[in-house]
Amino acid sequence: MDSERTVIVRMFGLLHSARKAAGLPSTVSVEVPEAGTNARLIALDLELDTDIIEGVFVNGIVFDVDHAVMPGDRIAFVPHGTPGPHRLYLGLYRAGQANAESEDSDETAVTETESDTSIQD
Repeated sequence: MDSERTVIVRMFGLLHSARKAAGLPSTVSVEVPEAGTNARLIALDLELDTDIIEGVFVNGIVFDVDHAVMPGDRIAFVPHGTPGPHRLYLGLYRAGQANAESEDSDETAVTETESDTSIQD
């Protein structure tokens, strides 16, 4: 693995427990394209349940799971379940809201596409 194109990935909470139960490490190095990728794709490659990911820390700052990840970054996936005041302080609430809005817009796009198709029938 090319050390210049790797990302250190950590998993917390339920994600950590699930990896350990499966006999897998909760901290891994993954190779990413030189142009980068997004955290959701990394999570999917690691077979993490993206439905329970509330946010991802990228170099110590929390973002939604679709945030860009570049070679050399350090990321950590955080599931839902972080206690209330910590969610606000760490920015997980904002990241979770962004994820929900992204999922809602994806569902709206599918619905609109289905409506467009039914009109043409």
